[in-house]
Amino acid sequence: MPLILTEEQEMLQESARGFLEEKAPVSALRKLRDERSEEGFSRALWKEMAEMGWAGVLVDEAHGGSGFGFVGAGVLAEEMGRTLTASPFLSTSILAATALGKFASEAAKTEYLPKIARANIVMALAVDEGRKHGPATIAMRAEKSGNGFKLSGSKTFVADGHVADRIIVAARTAGSPGEEAGISLFLVDAKAKGVARERTMMVDSRNAARVNFDNVAVTGEDVIGEIDNGCMALEGVLSAGRAGLAAELSGSTQRAFEMTTTYLKERTQFGKVIGSFQALQHRAAHLYCEIELVKSVTLKALQDLDAAFGMASVTCALAKAKAGEVAKLASQEAVQMHGGIGMTDEYDIGLYMKRIRVAQEMFGDAAYHTDRIARLRGY
Repeated sequence: MPLILTEEQEMLQESARGFLEEKAPVSALRKLRDERSEEGFSRALWKEMAEMGWAGVLVDEAHGGSGFGFVGAGVLAEEMGRTLTASPFLSTSILAATALGKFASEAAKTEYLPKIARANIVMALAVDEGRKHGPATIAMRAEKSGNGFKLSGSKTFVADGHVADRIIVAARTAGSPGEEAGISLFLVDAKAKGVARERTMMVDSRNAARVNFDNVAVTGEDVIGEIDNGCMALEGVLSAGRAGLAAELSGSTQRAFEMTTTYLKERTQFGKVIGSFQALQHRAAHLYCEIELVKSVTLKALQDLDAAFGMASVTCALAKAKAGEVAKLASQEAVQMHGGIGMTDEYDIGLYMKRIRVAQEMFGDAAYHTDRIARLRGY
């Protein structure tokens, strides 16, 4: 499949860019940060996005969505990355919509997918329990209790967890930490008895939460996928999230590069525009080539999710690893080429660096995915 957007996808990209530059510029993130918004995003803006079909981009038309597929979702994520748009798009429209659309019962799809498409519900995915990403290390228990289960344990780095109405929780129904087998997914009411949430203000001015579960009761109807074999569903959901983050990182990287090259063409030193210095030209050219690689591998991952969802894991891991590394390089180069002013809050480039660092860690950094791909390849 050619690594180019279709005409329809290009139209989506153009409309998204215009809308976000007008309604969600970087200044909107600054305002949320400075006002210490309790929710961390604008509900009104999220509703507007839903009206444009963005919230339901992965929801099929039968359930009220636009069904534009993973490439469409990636196009939107990339444009949001360019303006650092704060919204529940990743947590709800990509992660939750994928989990429900691909692995939930028909009853759950009928109940929740239309709400996602209309932006009437916010959902979150709770996976990690420690400082680094590692789904197989899940220790949180789901003990059998009557016809259901009781969840006990803690989750960290839960994006939008403090405002979520429902939380998709990965817990262990069998086996031991370190084993992929024995993991199950549960859809939990965030206001259920025994659920305690603590908001965590991230360095990128976005929201995450630490969520504690103390004997939280769930029923068999709350299970997503198969009991003891939820690792397959979890890997599919994480692959979608990784591809979405890669697209967002790609957008942030492109914008940081554009800001930097513009500055290089304007800033003078020793009587010359610094962009005329060969050393800086070489660094900019190298970064441009790396950005093009990220755009290609990210689009390939999104196309694979649309064409063969269950086989896209490796491509999504590759996209996340490459996008994270290049985004980190781009943000560092951008700050350095801006000189001392690059470290000041007055300039937006620092905000891009902070968001890139957080997105780079979420669902596995380059080291995690490099190791994982090597193991899958038998090394």
